[in-house]
Amino acid sequence: MGSHTFGSLFRVTTWGESHGPAIGAVIDGCPSGLDLSVDDLLLDLHRRSPGHGPLTSPRKESDIPEILSGVFQGKTTGAPISILIRNHDHDSAAYQPLEKIIRPGHASFTYLEKYGHFDPRGGGRSSGRETACRVAAGAVAKQFLHQWNITCHAYLVQMGSLRAADLSQLHKTYESPVYCPDAQISEQMVQLLTHVKKEGDSIGGTVEFYTSCLPIGLGDPVYEKLEANLAKAMLSLPATKGFEIGEGFRAAEMRGSEHNDSFVVKSGVIEPGSNHAGGTLGGISTGLPLRGRVVFKPTSSIQKLQETVKADGTPTLFQLSEKARHDPCVAIRAVPVVEAMVALVLADALLMNRTTRL
Repeated sequence: MGSHTFGSLFRVTTWGESHGPAIGAVIDGCPSGLDLSVDDLLLDLHRRSPGHGPLTSPRKESDIPEILSGVFQGKTTGAPISILIRNHDHDSAAYQPLEKIIRPGHASFTYLEKYGHFDPRGGGRSSGRETACRVAAGAVAKQFLHQWNITCHAYLVQMGSLRAADLSQLHKTYESPVYCPDAQISEQMVQLLTHVKKEGDSIGGTVEFYTSCLPIGLGDPVYEKLEANLAKAMLSLPATKGFEIGEGFRAAEMRGSEHNDSFVVKSGVIEPGSNHAGGTLGGISTGLPLRGRVVFKPTSSIQKLQETVKADGTPTLFQLSEKARHDPCVAIRAVPVVEAMVALVLADALLMNRTTRL
């Protein structure tokens, strides 16, 4: 099967399926001497886990990680760090009627055509459940980034056609990056999501990420550009359909005189005076915060009646059981996952940059 490892020096391999006994991650390349415990992973795993309210899947997973290797007396040893997360609340019986059906919007079609055999329970490897492994690994990367006073945050900025509270003021200055928690969902969004869920449908959303100021020089031309690796990281997430950095697609509507970040001198240091580029030039960090957005499609699992075919090509109608458990908007729980992927990219870039010159 295809690649399940991400990163060059700070490498993460994830394993496990949605309805298997467990999922996990192996981190290789994390330097020794880093303070690390289970408690450092719990907060982000809790933010990602389902079952915390009517706006997310009712599947209940405690997501208590077990660190099996690579840590001794509370510090990393330099050996591979193996993290295991057990699956508890999975009902595979609900998927038995779906084994011969090609579900609209799901990877079962491409998996079946490519491999001739796949695990249909909860999406198997293509399930959003796999992202818990990324969040656990990202929490380790965050601990590593703290050594350089680097932080990264993400927040939901759009759900369907509705935007969260106006966030335009957040990026007018980069001296004091602002953290907007993912809980900042407007009442309009709650009403929209409740209505969509009642109709048995789903909706998409956009997550924005933002970091503190970075060291200058992270990222390598030509094929290891910082934003290129961020794009790969984000588009490797389930349900993602778009990525942009800085002004993104809006840049197509701007003039060079508007988009160019003029250079200024502050406290004797040369730096860009604005951040339309989103924190990189030529694929290398400029010293300003990274800023970008990730687009998530509407959840593929919906309860509306849909036309499709069986694996043998026979036309059929398909409708999920009312007992099926799915997020009406995956973007909500994707917030800590986006943060994790930013952290993994930056941790890898920092290690790579240490080998650049004497």
